[in-house]
Amino acid sequence: MDRSPEGVLRRLQELLAAKDMDGIAGLWAPDGTAEFPFAEAGAPTRLSGREAVRDYLAGYPDVYDVTGVPAIRVHRTGDPETIVAEFSAEGRTVRTGAPYRMDYIAVITVRDGWITEYRDYWSPVQAARASGDLETLRKELET
Repeated sequence: MDRSPEGVLRRLQELLAAKDMDGIAGLWAPDGTAEFPFAEAGAPTRLSGREAVRDYLAGYPDVYDVTGVPAIRVHRTGDPETIVAEFSAEGRTVRTGAPYRMDYIAVITVRDGWITEYRDYWSPVQAARASGDLETLRKELET
């Protein structure tokens, strides 16, 4: 496997389409982090360590059936270990069967072939709409 930031991102997307959440977590450094700056309504904003990432991802295939990542654009930064990726994931929502599409911007740092930092700028509104939980999100935001 290509352990460059771009190679690790491609592998992450392959594992996502294969619904291999354990494999995705295995791309993280043992002390790597995942941050979700736009998370709302009780969703975590920071995960510390590979095992926290593994726990977070465990139920993902029960919510979203991702069938592909049709679009991706990678931007290099001044740091060769860090990239900015714009991509979309498509599939269906397991609970409702409705089509699913989520757009992401992620800032990913890979050192020695392991993800050490992953900042994921996803939309909680898009996620709630896709999962059929828009009303739940609205209520959570009011409290």
